[in-house]
Amino acid sequence: MNVSIKLRTAEGRDAAAIARVHVRTWQAAYRGLLPDSYLRSLDAELDERTARWEGFIDAAAARRQTQIVAVDDEQVVGFVTFGPSDEHPHDGRSGEVYAIYVQPSHWDRGYGRALFTAAQRGLAAAGFETATLWVLATNGRARRFYELAGWTVDGATKTDRRRSVVLHEVRYRSQPLQTGTPAP
Repeated sequence: MNVSIKLRTAEGRDAAAIARVHVRTWQAAYRGLLPDSYLRSLDAELDERTARWEGFIDAAAARRQTQIVAVDDEQVVGFVTFGPSDEHPHDGRSGEVYAIYVQPSHWDRGYGRALFTAAQRGLAAAGFETATLWVLATNGRARRFYELAGWTVDGATKTDRRRSVVLHEVRYRSQPLQTGTPAP
């Protein structure tokens, strides 16, 4: 693991870089899992995604959400976003990791683990006792990542639709969160 990984809170100026990481990671991670035509079409959405990320970052504090970026040579190479559970927003005990993505060129270098550990610690520090996240059911790489961190499938499933693409997802749940939890 690279011990010099730098993490910081996302700022509005990071929105375009976050959008690019988001798209590039989908294109690499979901190759063979989602239609190639859909993955290629994501490039056309960069401006729209940038605007959405600007809004997410601007509204983060009001929504009790946090976005953290990983940087390499001052370039954003990954991000994680987390906060109250979308499913149970008024249940102060349950948090959620909404998204975690790392630029494919930085996979297997510790960035994902550092971001995920920061999210777990941030959720615990915010008072959440447990957390959930959703993952594409066929995304074996991501599922192994979460399982190695001690998260388990809890039996919940959902189906999302992105244009004509259907996404079948499974929910993972954390062990009880503790502020001093060591890095997995």
